[in-house]
Amino acid sequence: MDYYYEFGFFGVLFTIVFVIVTAGIIFSIIKGIGEWNSNNHSPKLNVEATCVSKRTNVTHHSEPVANDFSGAHGYTHSSDTAYYAAFEVESGDRIEFRITGLQYGELKEGDTGVLSFQGTRYLSFECHVPQNEDIDFHIEQGSDVDVTIE
Repeated sequence: MDYYYEFGFFGVLFTIVFVIVTAGIIFSIIKGIGEWNSNNHSPKLNVEATCVSKRTNVTHHSEPVANDFSGAHGYTHSSDTAYYAAFEVESGDRIEFRITGLQYGELKEGDTGVLSFQGTRYLSFECHVPQNEDIDFHIEQGSDVDVTIE
């Protein structure tokens, strides 16, 4: 009990919060390593799939300038965007992956193709391109353009 009075209430509270935060960080690191390892040991699969939905998750951050929490120097604002795409495979199961902004921009809901993934890791999506139709252009000088699709 003497330790409690020496260290003080706020010292004990600080220690408890520090231990909880540290345990949370360690847990997150271990969970991330476990998922990475699990993905590496999963087979790479290529399946027929349809992109059924896309979504984003935007998080906003405000940080005080010069660590002045009174706000006298203002705040810097930033945001992060996470991109997700959900695919439906032939069995009817749906799988959602976190993807990059570039991959998000290339996908269109309703696209069908071959989805490649490894565990929870998105690898690629090769969209089936509709067969190109043969197009003949007949341009006669001094006339309108005549387009024939065969």
